[in-house]
Amino acid sequence: QVQLVESGGGLVQAGGSLRLSCAASTRTTNSMGWYRQAPGNQRELVALITSGGSANYADSVKGRFTISRDSAKNTVYLQMNSLKPEDTAVYRCTARSGPVLSWGQGIQVTVSS
Repeated sequence: QVQLVESGGGLVQAGGSLRLSCAASTRTTNSMGWYRQAPGNQRELVALITSGGSANYADSVKGRFTISRDSAKNTVYLQMNSLKPEDTAVYRCTARSGPVLSWGQGIQVTVSS
């Protein structure tokens, strides 16, 4: 299973920006992405990027978040702009290699109003 280490979370004011990073221990052959879960809410897919670079986003983050990946570094990024208090959640990175889906430990993002 791939080990994933997230970084870049923290506290930011509404309207601000953060960039999350997720480094994989090995090369992932398929998609990488980010999920989030806020207290009392279900986990939701935030953004996904394929090995070919195609990206999909949740409607709630379209136009504000950008997912990208550096295959040479086995790393996926999530640039989050125009952050809102409702973006507050634990964000978890995922990586798929064949049938195996790996998860990171999660990183807190808190947006204050």
